[in-house]
Amino acid sequence: MKKTLLVAAAALMLSSTAAMAERSGEELYNTKCSVCHAAGVAGAPKFGDAAAWAPRAEKGMDALLATSLTGINAMPPKGTCMDCSDEEMKSAIQYMLDAAK
Repeated sequence: MKKTLLVAAAALMLSSTAAMAERSGEELYNTKCSVCHAAGVAGAPKFGDAAAWAPRAEKGMDALLATSLTGINAMPPKGTCMDCSDEEMKSAIQYMLDAAK
């Protein structure tokens, strides 16, 4: 009985992890990032604003990712997307950088 319960619990844990597909940068922007970046809330660089994003882009993806993970100024860590993976965060950042070209 214990063995069956353990196998069932492991299967449930694995299936829920597999079911969580990685979200696209656009999806994350639309559901999380746009809350601040669409209007430039509290100094957030506005979506599509090349002048605001240029100095940030110069820092490179690693620096931008590090900043987004820890937060900066009024931006909380991960922009409140606590369930976002590092790869998803990179995708969202890249989506915003691409829109500002």
